[in-house]
Amino acid sequence: MSSLLSIQIATAQTSESSWKTLCKIGGVAALIATALFVGDIVILVTGNAMLGSANSWFTLMQNDRVAGLLQLFFTDLLGIALMYPIFFALYAALKRSNEVYAAFATGLACLGIAIVLATNINYSLLYFNEQYAVANAAQRSQIVTAGESFMAMLNGTGPLMGGVFIEGAFVIISICMLRSSVFSKRIAYLGLVVHGLDVVRSLAVLVLAPIFGMALASTIGALLLTIGGTLQLIWYPLVGRRLIQLGRGTAKE
Repeated sequence: MSSLLSIQIATAQTSESSWKTLCKIGGVAALIATALFVGDIVILVTGNAMLGSANSWFTLMQNDRVAGLLQLFFTDLLGIALMYPIFFALYAALKRSNEVYAAFATGLACLGIAIVLATNINYSLLYFNEQYAVANAAQRSQIVTAGESFMAMLNGTGPLMGGVFIEGAFVIISICMLRSSVFSKRIAYLGLVVHGLDVVRSLAVLVLAPIFGMALASTIGALLLTIGGTLQLIWYPLVGRRLIQLGRGTAKE
């Protein structure tokens, strides 16, 4: 009996150590993601605006490859991939008080992240660019047409629904934070505002675009993204710091 108890205690300690390690990994991932998202803002501010058309991007790539690559926002893509360890760490931190909802949010987020990554057009555009560089005038026209069809996917259902799943999962996580003493109320309420705005943004585009056109929907979406995106640069570091504290076994908030 004593031997069995010792094994159970050792197993519990090993499990607890694994969860703490996961919290630290998720915390570091949240801080790295913040830096990457700041990088996106720097790219925009320094003049490398979002992709306009396939033809303009192909031309830019031929003249300034670095500027063309910056327009693809690979930093944002990597930041999305880092959501995996962030969500698993949040699940580890919240599972004791809200295991069902934390697990549901993590599953929803994993689905959303997979959709966003799977529908990303970066590598398709890079392939088209290589073809464009060696093509003649007639072939370039065909490549531009194909590139435009891929760029239409930027505002397609896949990325929008993926965003709804990810941000919706963060809203659920924020609600779990409110019902737990692990995270402060300021982090929880800020999370509700930040990610709630992003959910509204995606839904606004999905609902308004068929009725009023993509131009108006995109304008409203850009406004909400500006507000929510700015607040995210505050929320992610707070969450990352707290996860690292939990991983170290520090109770201080």
